[in-house]
Amino acid sequence: MNQDKMHLINKIFNNETIRTVWDKEKEKYYISVIDIVGVLAESDSPRKYWSVMKTRLKKEGNEVATICSQLKLKASDGKYYNTDVCDIEGMFRIIQSIPSKNAEPVKLWLASLGKERIDEVFDPSLTMQRAIDTYRAKGYDEAWITKRIKGIQERKKLTDVWKDGGIESNLEYAMLTNEIYKSWSGFTAKQYKQYKGLRKESLRDNMTDIEIALADLGELTTRDIALSEHPEGLKENLKVAQRGGQVANDARKSYEQQTKRSAISNQNALNYQYIEEDKQIENK
Repeated sequence: MNQDKMHLINKIFNNETIRTVWDKEKEKYYISVIDIVGVLAESDSPRKYWSVMKTRLKKEGNEVATICSQLKLKASDGKYYNTDVCDIEGMFRIIQSIPSKNAEPVKLWLASLGKERIDEVFDPSLTMQRAIDTYRAKGYDEAWITKRIKGIQERKKLTDVWKDGGIESNLEYAMLTNEIYKSWSGFTAKQYKQYKGLRKESLRDNMTDIEIALADLGELTTRDIALSEHPEGLKENLKVAQRGGQVANDARKSYEQQTKRSAISNQNALNYQYIEEDKQIENK
């Protein structure tokens, strides 16, 4: 991980400092494992406890021990040391390996830190209902919500086709999605979010009707071409994704020619806006 693209946030749990890092590129929190272990195990030597536990897990073939990365974090002596860190999803799996009366409070604390409803791991059906409730609370009408849920289902069909074509990693899925977006909008998903002033928010939730239609067209076309031609591997699927996005680009050009307006909008559905802290400091 490139630590230049991160910044440290110290979080407090039950008066204990949990060293937490925000990765701006991946839009993820990374948390010090030994700080969480210290809370869970109530150990005076959490670093030693984690070292022994990690060795045991590796011997057992448990992949929990392999999901950690290392970052230089500031210790109590004021110096920086390489420290095991893990994202919130991985931290939840570590919690499962440590019997502790503090497990549930820590789960709740992690949930408040940004993980979307940890209990959905146990009951995935909650995800859909909570999504509907959240969209209603944000003011989206029922017709929009129905289309959005259907769009999620259609997206799943596309990723299933990609999976059949040998696509496995999240990075490859993201690369294919970016290829579709770039072909019709000129933006990667990340660039598109920046153009709309978004950070963690969903890009689709902040698209106009025509943007959603073009995004859907690009993905549907990509899926249907893949079903017809059965591309294998990332290289072949990238070419298909580009072709699918190009179909949406042709539709975009036709729309813009007929309406005399751009199909790409910087509008979003937020009722707030972000203020760059660095610029605030400069202004002061």
